[in-house]
Amino acid sequence: MHTVAVLALDGVIPFDLSAPIDAFGWARLPDGREAYRVRVCSEREEVSAGAFTVRAPYGIEALAEADTIILPGVEDPPETLPPEVTEALCAAAANGTRIASVCVGAFIFAATGLLDGLRATTHWFAAPDLARRYPKVTVDPNVLYVDNGQFLTSAGAAAAMDMCLHMIRMDHGSAVAAHAARMSVMPLEREGGQAQFIVHDQPPAPAGATLEPLLAWLEDNCDRDLMLDDIAGEAGMSTRTLNRRFREQTGTTPLQWLNRARVRRAQYLLETTSYPVERIATQAGFGSPTAFRERFRRVVGTSPQGYRRAFRSTS
Repeated sequence: MHTVAVLALDGVIPFDLSAPIDAFGWARLPDGREAYRVRVCSEREEVSAGAFTVRAPYGIEALAEADTIILPGVEDPPETLPPEVTEALCAAAANGTRIASVCVGAFIFAATGLLDGLRATTHWFAAPDLARRYPKVTVDPNVLYVDNGQFLTSAGAAAAMDMCLHMIRMDHGSAVAAHAARMSVMPLEREGGQAQFIVHDQPPAPAGATLEPLLAWLEDNCDRDLMLDDIAGEAGMSTRTLNRRFREQTGTTPLQWLNRARVRRAQYLLETTSYPVERIATQAGFGSPTAFRERFRRVVGTSPQGYRRAFRSTS
């Protein structure tokens, strides 16, 4: 039987710990037998899990017997791991063991050096910090999970379920994975990636910056068919000076800023109204429904209708 070891370090995040336990625990082979043996391991007898304490039945030595190791996130990911944890994970990797991280468990994974030179993901909010700490890792904040073959990483905790179902499907086929998905009350595959959950705030201008009135005007007029000359005219400066000031104060260009404002307005309308996509495209300032759909998918990672299904309240 395939053995899955879930490593609980001190400060483990409870949902990160329980999600893979449940996902692999639900998997059943066609004859009804359990597909996986799941073991919770730790390097100490007890570890904190926020509101409660975890007593893992297996020690760190159990990692050597696992076919798959799962690394849940911890509340405050350390810069360095206990030497015995790093040694155990690197030894397992050298033996061909599959290793996967959940959410900010990617920090634990990256601290071993095993992700160097590879693409990885984590929760979108933590992605910039992961990229800063581990520059040898290519961090992609837009996807639900990344499968490098032996090494996998997942985004926020719920994405751990997507990743685990993917591994179950790779191990035992779609029928076994679909059963585990049904028992977990979630789809076998979700539409879109992590990008649809990212809060796309505009780059802020420093307080008192000369562009503040212009940015407010752009927000109010993003439904208009504005060109760079129109924006420069409102600002009372040349297009060259406008571009330079925008770069200095927002880190982007006027048209990029405007397009992001349009996407954000479209998100709000999709969340709060039942307007058809054609009307939202007009009210958000896109030239056509086709241009709207293409720009929206490029920024958000899913279609406008897919976003509406995920985020619009029906109450």
